[in-house]
Amino acid sequence: MQAESFPPPDRQLAKEKMRRRVLGRRARLRPPDLQAAAVALRDVLLSVSEVSRAAVVAAYVGVGNEPGTGPLLDALRQRGIRVLLPVLEADYDLDWAVYTGPDDLVRATRGLLEPTGPRLGPTAVGTADAVLVPGLAVDRSGMRLGRGGGSYDRVLVRAARDAFRCAVLHEGELVDDDLPAQRHDQRVQAVALPSGLVRFPLARHENTLRS
Repeated sequence: MQAESFPPPDRQLAKEKMRRRVLGRRARLRPPDLQAAAVALRDVLLSVSEVSRAAVVAAYVGVGNEPGTGPLLDALRQRGIRVLLPVLEADYDLDWAVYTGPDDLVRATRGLLEPTGPRLGPTAVGTADAVLVPGLAVDRSGMRLGRGGGSYDRVLVRAARDAFRCAVLHEGELVDDDLPAQRHDQRVQAVALPSGLVRFPLARHENTLRS
């Protein structure tokens, strides 16, 4: 099914249906499985040259049943890589601060964990060599489905043109059918799964939906 085949109202309904499906599947994941997936994702992403050789990586803190990022964040920091983490603003835009360790994180709105350091501004993501974003699903063109606030679509727009853009997902969340998409939705160049990295070569050049 092509994304363009959804009329605009139907695209939003299709997105919500897909979100409910993925969140329902995630709700059944057990803590040991989540922990094992987080370690596997760390190993996968550290094997990616765009991440392991980066000077600056923008990432996020996985919470609840999201793909875990804790092991990765600490491994990047131990390698001397500057890690930027998001701070959610009232309008769902994202500010950024440097990650200095797990003790630096505090519980914030919507159950998020956020860094407490000085705010660097929303455009700080433009300094990152690699941008790792959460998502609920990604299709084979690199189109990403998020939670609906548009926060990470804005992040991907602000990222440097040559930055590596990668979504972090659980197994089964890379889908073969095209996701319903709207004009503001942004593509990623790759997906990190516990089983490995999947790249989308055309996503760098065809980042936004043309409809």
